[in-house]
This record gives sequence, structure tokens and C-alpha cells, in this order.
Amino acid sequence: MGESAPRKDAPAKVTGRAQFVDDLTLPEMLYGVTVRSTVARGRIQRIRFDPAFEWDECVIVRAEDIPGRNVVPLIADDQPCLAGQVVNHAEEPVLLIAHEDRHMAESARRRVKVEYERLPGVYSIDAALRADAGAPFKSYTVAKGNVEEGFRRAKWVVEGEYETGAQEQLYIEPQGVLAVASPREGVTVWGSMQCPYYVQRALAAVFGLPEEMIRVVQCETGGGFGGKEEYPSMIAAHAALLAWKSRRPVKIIYDRAEDIAATTKRHPSRTRHRTGVAPDGTLTAMEIDFTLDGGAYCTLSPVVLSRGTIHAGGPYRCDNVRISSRAVATNHPPHGAFRGFGAPQSIFAMERHMDRIAKTIGMDPAELRRRNFLRQGDTTATGQVIRERVELPALLERALAESRWEEKRRTFAVTNGNGNVRRGMGIAAFMHGAGFTGSGERHLRSQVAVEATAEGKARVLASSCEMGQGSKTVLCQIAAEALGTKLEDVEIAQPDTAEVPDSGPTVASRTSMVVGKLVESAARDLRRTLDQSGLLEGRTFSEACRELVKRRGGFKSWSRYQPPPGQWWDDDRYSGDAYGTYSWAVQVAEVAVDLVTYETSVTAFVSAQEVGRVLNPALAEGQVEGGVAQGIGLALYEKVVYDKGRVVNSQMTNYIMPAPGDLPPIRSIFLETPYEFGPGGAKGLGELPIDGPAPAILNAVEDATGAAVARIPMTPEDLLDALERTHE
Repeated sequence: MGESAPRKDAPAKVTGRAQFVDDLTLPEMLYGVTVRSTVARGRIQRIRFDPAFEWDECVIVRAEDIPGRNVVPLIADDQPCLAGQVVNHAEEPVLLIAHEDRHMAESARRRVKVEYERLPGVYSIDAALRADAGAPFKSYTVAKGNVEEGFRRAKWVVEGEYETGAQEQLYIEPQGVLAVASPREGVTVWGSMQCPYYVQRALAAVFGLPEEMIRVVQCETGGGFGGKEEYPSMIAAHAALLAWKSRRPVKIIYDRAEDIAATTKRHPSRTRHRTGVAPDGTLTAMEIDFTLDGGAYCTLSPVVLSRGTIHAGGPYRCDNVRISSRAVATNHPPHGAFRGFGAPQSIFAMERHMDRIAKTIGMDPAELRRRNFLRQGDTTATGQVIRERVELPALLERALAESRWEEKRRTFAVTNGNGNVRRGMGIAAFMHGAGFTGSGERHLRSQVAVEATAEGKARVLASSCEMGQGSKTVLCQIAAEALGTKLEDVEIAQPDTAEVPDSGPTVASRTSMVVGKLVESAARDLRRTLDQSGLLEGRTFSEACRELVKRRGGFKSWSRYQPPPGQWWDDDRYSGDAYGTYSWAVQVAEVAVDLVTYETSVTAFVSAQEVGRVLNPALAEGQVEGGVAQGIGLALYEKVVYDKGRVVNSQMTNYIMPAPGDLPPIRSIFLETPYEFGPGGAKGLGELPIDGPAPAILNAVEDATGAAVARIPMTPEDLLDALERTHE
């Protein structure tokens, strides 16, 4: 650990040997497609099939053909697998078609016409809050101290409202699944996914089968970012239903347009801040109202809302805090997980608001943050005591020095009157909780195993999915260090519910820290077994493993999650230790704004973070660079455009993301404060880097132009409007 070991998955991928789901074929395989709603809300009146088409060559599945429950189970069982009588969002699945020719399947889909009685839709957070229809999907309240007293002690009370839009995950490989199914043999699916056991549980409900009759195998996965957390349960159910009815294998692969139009995205949000500030710039009270657009069905909105709520107050000391939050229903396609899930939305608001406070009281924005940073022994909004040393002051100093913050701000203040380009500097400071929130890890009870193989290897068995982030490599590095052997002596199983235990979903910055700790524990147990049996005396590690298997007929060492001692969490009051630990970061963005085209370019970026021990520096830098790139997209480019609930820019020609030429040099700085309960001292890293770029960039734009834009993505048109309002 601590070395930039080469990726375990690289040779197969660069030589083309890696098998993605669309590389797989089976005899007599059919190709499946989905007929989707063209309206955002309505009652299905009639389904018409073009009589000129040869429908007897097709397999057709409707809601009434589902053998089990017509539901995609997750947190709330509210989302149907196929619409029955009503549709609640555009692109909702209505029926399924399979044909042995991929092109004929697509032709068949276009020959189906669904007639609806259109119903009024809800397409905004404000409209959802005004609507009479029921309660929100979820709501939380976090309270600490006496907020009213905090406002009475304030010299200034600063208010602000901030919004974020939807964002598409835009993984390289679209959603795809191959399925075989029968009542006798059960269901097997291969697919591009993050969470095989989610899919297994969903299919068990759809088919009314015990989980042991459902096998789910993760293929090589070309990116996920949360978009392949819960949605593969839907596409897997569709492929398996067609296979069940046809008794033939069925593959469904979305094209890019269908993937963007129909699948989950980052939740749009609105956050309102009211903050009390003392004469010395310290925060006396925070009142925060945080709302998410959940879309038509619940999906993962409660956990996204949870994380956004807990992170809404930022990494700052404040004795008096009240946070109210809710996820509301609209007639947009359901929103779901996306890297950071909730934290980028609420942190955007907090960090833009900190700059608003700094401007109001006449203080340097870096100094305002420095005066209010959490320190060891302080408590967060949920009452969690920060037990470890907090490196935020050191991170701030490194980020300011590397970005030449003071020098460049002075220079830009002088030169910004010359020419049509304005330059500015912006900062964001933040934290990100590693692992599931509160009691989440206790409920998961994740498990892994490390086994000795007859080939003389140690084999890691875990359901954590490689999707480009390097989990195969890092988990093998952890195991090799714990075993005291070379990385070449360790291999890792492809996630397959018939072979690997449930080590929890590949989400929430938990793989290295939580699953890695279990791997470390299981590997140490295997090493102890080899030591105590005397098998390592006079033998290499590989020879000892082969001898152990020969003597015992196989050996597996198991490890199950146990929470660190002393942690408590109250689910009802939403208070206590929200996370086992936090990673911390300070980011600085430098921008250039063209006042002819109103385009904004990020010209330099510094990201300083403390993530415990860095297990693989090359992979860690890749995580930071990827997160910053996605954050730049969230800030400036990636705008999902809806028309009455339907995505109208579902192509990569009109859904704009940053290209390599739009990305600046990204300087990554790591401070290491080992975490006692992480493998080798590691914390979570994957989601942290995406939390800060958007507010840092918009803070820099305001520094450059004076325009206080409060919504992302900020397009050139948005900036022009803001500048016109500034100069009115």
C-alpha cells in the first residue's frame, strides 16, 4: 500500500480481452427494446400495434405478464416495472418487445402507438411544494443549539437562495443486460452495474422467486458514477421478463439517446440560507432549507437527501443550526444517485453563501473560512464530536500557496479593466463523510472472504464492482500487504452473487475504507492460519497456499463489518455520529471570462485534500482529476433541458460536457492523517473531489466580474443576464 501499483484490470482492457455485456452472445439470443411513454403524466387508454408488421415474430411483455410483483423494489416500492394503467413520467416503460434481429426489434418499437388521456403535470420544486398531492418522499430536520438566540447575537444576518440543475452521469458504456430465465432454472443476468445484490433482490420480487434462484454477474463496467446503482434493477427485470416469456436469452442495450432520456440523474435542488455573523466574522446561527426534485418515484431520494442535509452546513463551527430538508415528487423521470449524491448540491449553496457573507462584511473569503473551520473536539450540525485532527488550516494554506491566491488576486484587481477578458479566483472548503450514513453500515452487515487457491494464490471474494475507479487494484494491494506477499500473488473474483458474499453496494466512498478494512482483516486471518500451521517455514507464500488447499481441501477466511467503538446514531432525531470519519478538502479555481462571448474558462485548479493514507497515488490523482472534471461540467456545461418533463437534449451533440480542451491543469495535493479504522489508515476519496469545483468556479466568476450567479450550470446566457442585473 502507498505505491502506484499497476491496475489489475488494465491488460485485459487495453488488449481488448475484457468482456463487456454487449460483447456477450448466447445461442438463439433475442434483442429486447422498451416501448416508453411519450407523455409525462396520463392514463393509458389504448395500445395499438401496426397491423402491417409481423408481430408473431416478436415476444411482447406487458404489466399483466409479470409473474411476481410489478415493482422495482428499493427504499419505497412505488416504482412499477412496467406501467399498468397510468404513467407518471415521460419515458416510463409501458411494454417490452424482443426479436431475433436487433434492427427489427427497433422497427417493432416504432410500430407501437400508445394513446393516453393526458393529465396535468408538476415540473418544478415550487409547483411540487404548492401541489396538494401528498407528503414528500422524505424529509429531515437537524437541530443544534438555539437558532433564535444565535440570530440575536449576530451583527449581520445574510440571506441567499441557490439552485442546482440535473446532471447526467454520462458513463462511457450505456446501460446493458443479458438475461436467461425459466421457472425451473431461475434467472441469471449479466450486466453493467455497481450493485449486484440490489439487482438480485429486485428480480426476486419481480419473479416471485427465492433469492437463491437469482444469479447476478457483473460484467466489465464502463463507468457508473451512481447511475448504475439502482437503475440496472429495472433493465435487468425487463430483459429477464422477455427471457422468461420466450424461453430464450435476451439482451437489452440502450443507445445513448435512450440512456440519457430515460435513466436517473443528479437531483435538481434549491437551498435557502439565513446566517447570523458576529462582528469578528464567526458564525452565530445557520438556518438552512434544502429541497430536492425527486422526480416521479422515490428511488434513492431519501439517501441523497440525507447526505445533502448533513453536509449542508459545511465544515464550519456553529453552535446554533437548524436544517430542514425534503425530497418532493414531480413528473420528471426519477432522479437517483450521482457521485457525491446530495453533497455537491448543498455544498454548492454553502460555499456560494460563504462568499456572499464575506462580501457583506468586507472580509477576504479565505480568511472568513479560516476563522470558522471545524477543529478537533468541535461538533457538527448532528452533534458528532470530531475526534481526529482536522487539517483544514493546513489544506487552506497549501491551496492558497499553490494557486498563488494573494498574488493573483492583487494582479487581477489591477489588470481586469484592460481588454475583454476578466480573471478571478474562487475558493471552496468542504468535507465528505465516508461510508453509509448513521446506522447504514450496521444494517448492511457487509462481508468479504479471502481464500487460498490450488494455484497458489490468495483470492479476494467481494461484491464491490470495478467500474474504472481502480477497486480491483486497491483491494488486492490491501490484501497483499496484510498477507505479507507480492501483489502478483493476489487475485480478485468477478462479482457474482453465486460466488461472492454481499459486501454492500459500490457507492458512498466506502469501497476502500469499509470493504478494504474487511479485506485486510480476512487476509490477516489467512496469514495467521499459514503461520500457525507452519506452512510458511521453508516455503514461498504460493507454495504455502497450495499446501493448505491440499491438506484442507480449500480454505476461506471470512470477515464481517463491525462498527468502530463509541459511535452512536439516533435515526429518529437524526443526530449523532453521521459517519465514521470525514475526508476534508480545499479547492481553488482560477477563471477567465470573455465579455464578448460570455464564456467562462477554468484556467487553473488546485485541489488539496486529506483522505487518510493514500493507498495508490496514481489512482488517487485520477479520482481527483475525474471529480474536478465532472464538477467543471456541473458548474458550466452540463444542462439537462426539460420540456414538460421530457429531456429534449438526449444526445452528446446537444448535452454538452467538458472536453479535454476545456479542462485546466489540475494540481492535486494530499495530506495524510491515517484513520485508525481504515485499511492502512485510508479514508474515502471517490466522491470528495466533485463537491467543491462548482462553487469555487462561480466564486471566481464573481471575483472576476461582480456577477453573483446563484444557479448552476451557469451558461453564457445566464452570465449575461446576471451582469445586466448587476449593472442595472
